[in-house]
Amino acid sequence: MNAKVSVCIPTYRGAAFLGKTIESVLNQTYPYFELCILDDHSPDDTPKLLARYGDPRIKYIRNTHNLGPEGNWNRCLEVAHGKYFKLLPHDDLLAPDCLEKQVAVLENDPAGQIALVFGSRNIIDTEGRVLMRRGLARQATGRIESGALVKRCIRAGSNLIGEPGNGLVRHEIIKKVGTYDASHPYLVDLDYWFRVLAHGDAYYTATQTSAFRVSPGSWSVAIGGKQHRDFKGFVDKFKADTRFCISGADRTIGLAKAHLNTIVRAAVYHAIFAKNQ
Repeated sequence: MNAKVSVCIPTYRGAAFLGKTIESVLNQTYPYFELCILDDHSPDDTPKLLARYGDPRIKYIRNTHNLGPEGNWNRCLEVAHGKYFKLLPHDDLLAPDCLEKQVAVLENDPAGQIALVFGSRNIIDTEGRVLMRRGLARQATGRIESGALVKRCIRAGSNLIGEPGNGLVRHEIIKKVGTYDASHPYLVDLDYWFRVLAHGDAYYTATQTSAFRVSPGSWSVAIGGKQHRDFKGFVDKFKADTRFCISGADRTIGLAKAHLNTIVRAAVYHAIFAKNQ
């Protein structure tokens, strides 16, 4: 069975949720994938957890020393061999038909005009309870011009595309885009999506594709308070790139929204964690 998709899970101290993440991949309705698990030298039970699995599609790689989030994400790019690539954080989940639907979109685009396919995602708590659904408001299934999607994200002051596990890209594009850049840590995923979109349009399935888990120990929560500062540097980086046509008005609106989003997100996370204590 040839692996058409490389699903890569970078993990560090992720044993508490990693098993559910792995199962969400193994239970896909689309079977032609390899599952690469990149353990960043975790001092927990990750090796013992992986020893339970005998599925030949699983490749377990344990780094000899800790590379940090950015380094481990980039190791995922190095080990992926499939025609398509998905990075899935160790505490997130895939919807059962995620790969089937996303691969179908790219397979039906032989000209390679679509660079990224994504859908909506559920926000879940540590117990897997759905807290909310997030997606592109009033957006029907179909193709979205890359510049329009970039501008929409900038003006929203937020990542409307979603976390890494929510999207699927062609391997030939990741070779052009290069490595993940965590210079603006909160926006490392959106930074990558924008660079992917420089090579083609997006396709939105309008169906639930993944689930993003919020927990006190998750990287995104830990760095979330820096969102506004990160967003300013992030916007200025892409505004300087003439391919994206980001205007001064886009920047001003986006920075204001990013500041508001930081306040709202902190309040929401505080309420969630307080309720679960």
